[in-house]
Amino acid sequence: MLGSTLARWLAAALSALAVLALASAARTASAEYGDVVINNYSDAAGMRPVVFPHWFHRIRFRCKVCHADLGFEFKAGGNEIDMVKIIDGQFCGACHNGELAWAVDNCNLCHAGLPGTPTQVHESTLQKLVGPPPASGAGANRTVSATQPAQSGGGQ
Repeated sequence: MLGSTLARWLAAALSALAVLALASAARTASAEYGDVVINNYSDAAGMRPVVFPHWFHRIRFRCKVCHADLGFEFKAGGNEIDMVKIIDGQFCGACHNGELAWAVDNCNLCHAGLPGTPTQVHESTLQKLVGPPPASGAGANRTVSATQPAQSGGGQ
């Protein structure tokens, strides 16, 4: 009896630790190689930029699911995504509706980037070759395409 009580207590303690670790990770999330940082509107709205885990989704779905069926452009920042569209079931909201995947109730699950991070493919090979976009001033909101080097001055 004592053994089963101890086993239940250990299982509960480990479960609590796992929940705490996940909660902590959500607050300190950062982009990984290949993730897409989306900051077309976030900074202006007082939110952290979105970090979209591209490879996490790519492992599970073919490219056409998002880029053909849902209409995502093949370019970081190529879509005008906002929360109204997502809540209306467009873009991310097609799956993140509370039925297929989590709903948009917890902002920090997606809005996990560092404030001021420009829209970009995080640490892409292209960035390493031509350098990161400027941090502020003219061209701060330009995007880097995975197929074409960034042009100097201005942009989107």
